[in-house]
Amino acid sequence: MLVDLLTTHRTLLEQWRKTMNLVGPGPLSEHYADADASLSVLQNPTGHWADLGTGAGLPGIIFASMFPDVSLDLVDSRQKRCIFVGQVLMQADLEGHAPRTVHCQRVETLPDAIYDGIVSRAFAPPPAVLDHADRLLKPGGQVLLLLMGDAETPSDPRYSLVREHEYTLPGRDPRRSVLLQRV
Repeated sequence: MLVDLLTTHRTLLEQWRKTMNLVGPGPLSEHYADADASLSVLQNPTGHWADLGTGAGLPGIIFASMFPDVSLDLVDSRQKRCIFVGQVLMQADLEGHAPRTVHCQRVETLPDAIYDGIVSRAFAPPPAVLDHADRLLKPGGQVLLLLMGDAETPSDPRYSLVREHEYTLPGRDPRRSVLLQRV
């Protein structure tokens, strides 16, 4: 794991969270625990992935730390979020690891069929994410959806279910990670 990346992220998030409204109230540890639990459904991802609507870099920065050999694009259309995530990447020691790139643009403007995988936490409703993913993924690519526990697993003939992972965080409603593969 890239401890320096997580340390840099947490330090900057503490400093910037209130002035830039990057995350909601509560301890930051809950955000990291949620990202860790949600990403645990992934088993050795490879290639080039994207965190759509990365916001404050959650779960993208945790993904980058957990899978240092996977190239990752952190995509968000809001400049303040891109500036924050870019600052994290600039201050962290990422030498010798796969590229991490911030794309401050709308998802609709990303090139077709460039990703092996996509992570989506709160970017859009699942059917919209799957529509974007259909264009953005290479054949056989994967989509990781982070859902509330009561949300239905999307049914879409373009995707097959790989794995689901339910988890709970203290004092929170149940949550689920759903990993789908483009057929």
